[in-house]
Amino acid sequence: MGDIYDLATYQPKKSVGALLSRVRVEMLAALDGELAADKRLAPLELSAAQLIVIANLAAADVPMSASDLCKGISYDAGAMTRMLDRLESKGLIRRNRSAQDRRLMHLELTEEGRAAYPRMREISMAVANQFLHGFTKAEARQLEGLLTRMLENAQGLAPRASA
Repeated sequence: MGDIYDLATYQPKKSVGALLSRVRVEMLAALDGELAADKRLAPLELSAAQLIVIANLAAADVPMSASDLCKGISYDAGAMTRMLDRLESKGLIRRNRSAQDRRLMHLELTEEGRAAYPRMREISMAVANQFLHGFTKAEARQLEGLLTRMLENAQGLAPRASA
């Protein structure tokens, strides 16, 4: 299979990368708005980025560190520390020192974080469904599969030398 884009027809604003970026920005903004409008969650002043952290902690089978989170969601370590500080001050997460390695802090949801997560998940699902309005379930699963394939392709990428 050949390249999808070529120099003669490539339009950066219409490329997959630009469209993915725009969809991501719009989805996060919609999620921010829905979190702020929710009567139960509004007092927590949650952001979409914070919801992503909480969702990752809720889904974790083993204790996670800030470093694990950064790798899993491609987030800057300094920004992650500040976000974790905010989530901890809201009483949604706690940091626990590892028994095996005192330098390592494990993150976990507090009871308040676990209690709030199901509503966050509902809101996240509603926003996703809004963005997928007009798609069939088969088309949505196909889109998920295509995006997963793109991520798998990214795993094998080595930096290219510029010409």
